[in-house]
Amino acid sequence: MASTDTRSAVHWLEALDGAALAQLQALVEASGWNQLDADWRLFFSQGRIAVCHDALGCIVASGAVLPLGEQIAWISMILVRPEARGHGLGGRIFQACLHEARLGGRTACLDATPQGEQLYLHHGFAPTERITRITRWKRDALPEAPATTTMPSGSSVGASSAPALAVLDEQALGAPRAALLSDLLGRPGSRCVRGEQAWALVRKGRVAQHIGPLLAVDDTSAIAVLERTLHGITDPVLIDVPEPRPSVAQALERAGFALQRPFTRMALGDAPPEGQSHYLYAIAGPEYG
Repeated sequence: MASTDTRSAVHWLEALDGAALAQLQALVEASGWNQLDADWRLFFSQGRIAVCHDALGCIVASGAVLPLGEQIAWISMILVRPEARGHGLGGRIFQACLHEARLGGRTACLDATPQGEQLYLHHGFAPTERITRITRWKRDALPEAPATTTMPSGSSVGASSAPALAVLDEQALGAPRAALLSDLLGRPGSRCVRGEQAWALVRKGRVAQHIGPLLAVDDTSAIAVLERTLHGITDPVLIDVPEPRPSVAQALERAGFALQRPFTRMALGDAPPEGQSHYLYAIAGPEYG
């Protein structure tokens, strides 16, 4: 059994080999999160990954910083192995990520779980104005595809739709992330579903498929593209919805979803550009904003 010596300093990964990926993914599994190896590769290629090692050189804590344009940087993946918790590793990782995020004058942003919110408040973070609370919904696996006589209106398109989606996404979020969306759409099993006035991206995760971002001009368009996206999916599904969206919440309940947990969107320093957030019906995930 590996030692859990927690005296290790924080390091930034300089290489992401198979051993490091396996150890990072073990942190995800121990926490019950949904990320895949592909997510760690994205963090490594487009941002930075901070880690702490035990006495045997195994990764026991992690954090990630992902710049989104020149104005903001997203902090996520603050994870600690269960047997190494209680020694301040998460706080040390977070401090390193915060310093990295603010380099170049960027505003540090994150989506806080209820457990982490008090820590971030202590460090001066505050809820953002336009999007404050986000609610995770989950639908468990279905025994078989629901029987329907007609396919909901819309069309599924592949990675070639990334540039158009990226333009709309930047308008809604207020920060560019074309390379991030291209990565998500280019993965096996990912697809972009387009309605008349809405777009949704769905991708595979470790324990569930994840819908987001979902962009739409109004509730009706959002619900229509959501129904199209869900058509034929029997795997568990996650979606993170900014509040308040009562019509979308009702549609999710009708589709068999249940509330899981909230997130609080927070920022430190100058108010981040929040874009036209009324178009944002589901975020890309708390790890991506």
